[in-house]
Amino acid sequence: MTSDFEKRLREESLSPVIRRYFSESLFPDHMPTKRLLKFQKEALREAVTRAYDKSPFYRHKMTEAGVKPRDIKNLNDLFKMPFTTKAELRQDPWALLTCDKKEVSMVHVSTGTTGGQPIYTMQTWKEYYLNTSINYPRLQPIEQVDLCFIALPYEMSAAGLDFHTRFLAGHQAAVVAVGKGGAYSTPEKTIKLIRDLRPAILVTSPSYAITLAETAAAASLDLPGLCLKKIWLAGEGCSPAFRNRIQKIWGTPVNFNYGATECGIIGIECDAHNGYHIAQGHVLMEIVDPKTEQVLEPGQIGELVITCLLRFDTPLIRYRTQDLGCLDLQPCPCGVTLERFHLRGRLNDQIVLQGRSYSPVYLENFLMQLPEVGNWYEFVVKPDENQRLKIRTELAGGIKPTPELAEKLAAEMENAINVPCEFEIVSKLPRPSKKAVRVVYE
Repeated sequence: MTSDFEKRLREESLSPVIRRYFSESLFPDHMPTKRLLKFQKEALREAVTRAYDKSPFYRHKMTEAGVKPRDIKNLNDLFKMPFTTKAELRQDPWALLTCDKKEVSMVHVSTGTTGGQPIYTMQTWKEYYLNTSINYPRLQPIEQVDLCFIALPYEMSAAGLDFHTRFLAGHQAAVVAVGKGGAYSTPEKTIKLIRDLRPAILVTSPSYAITLAETAAAASLDLPGLCLKKIWLAGEGCSPAFRNRIQKIWGTPVNFNYGATECGIIGIECDAHNGYHIAQGHVLMEIVDPKTEQVLEPGQIGELVITCLLRFDTPLIRYRTQDLGCLDLQPCPCGVTLERFHLRGRLNDQIVLQGRSYSPVYLENFLMQLPEVGNWYEFVVKPDENQRLKIRTELAGGIKPTPELAEKLAAEMENAINVPCEFEIVSKLPRPSKKAVRVVYE
């Protein structure tokens, strides 16, 4: 008997390759590796062929690179394709289309954290439905009875709506669009809804999880008493030490989710907290040297390059994300066989100290292990001085600021990262309404 899921795929899918490999009981994190690789090969060839046939943007790029669809026979041939860059996507909002403009039903705008003009991400209804219907139930075991709060931006960005639709359409769970700091979605109102409705799942950013926790404390709401099933963090970099703080404050397991407006879902962390499992039903991932552009071996840190496998109307091939990471092909204790990767920050936010580059997330991991340090901080960078790291921070509750404490914290941080440090202790830092800014330039 044909399931409703399979009927929907048959009606909505752009390609027979999808119907051949996916079913209601066979999602990517359940799929045998050989079957998954076979799907990826077929999906890649179809995406490349459609891009060449229907997109002047990609036909021009492939012609310049001397590549034709017939040259992409296997996954190992992906390196023959030219890269797609952020600068290229900023030139023409409609550049990626392989369909008529009238078929576009959704437009999202990048958050602009990497600078420059905005990047517009177009999707047709069929494409959007397909991408949000194929899920990873072993990695995100959302059940129909779970009430899910999405405390992420819904305006322009894809973040809130993607989780919303994935949980609603893909898992048939109830969703509350509480948003993040919009016209109506104040932290106070979100905490009121959490108190009244008692959700099972919360999806938010690391910094907003702390903002909500502070608001809950002011309202005398016992967060561990809510017995949340899971918190998913997305939208910002977050160190394991900062995640541990959020877990303790909320009294619930916290996992990471990684994606981008341009690419959609990319990685999902399992409960082993040992890197992200690649969403291999949606994307192919390569790690390349940012300078030489050569593909690196597993374990080597480079730039994450993403090719979307379920995007045929708006193909995205070998997209340079400007995020850094490395592949990890070791088996995961959780039993999911999807490949894993580890994030290592962003190319454009590395802090240079004494000639070496440091990711703010790497530095945060050591900072958040200092119990006297509060949950809000800034790394202060001065262009004419790169020999010392200045850290502006609040203190944890009940800790009094003294010059001796600042010296102690500086010594402990210096011992951890082997770079001279200086602490500026402040009573309160501004609470961000957008993404948290961890690095400031003075």
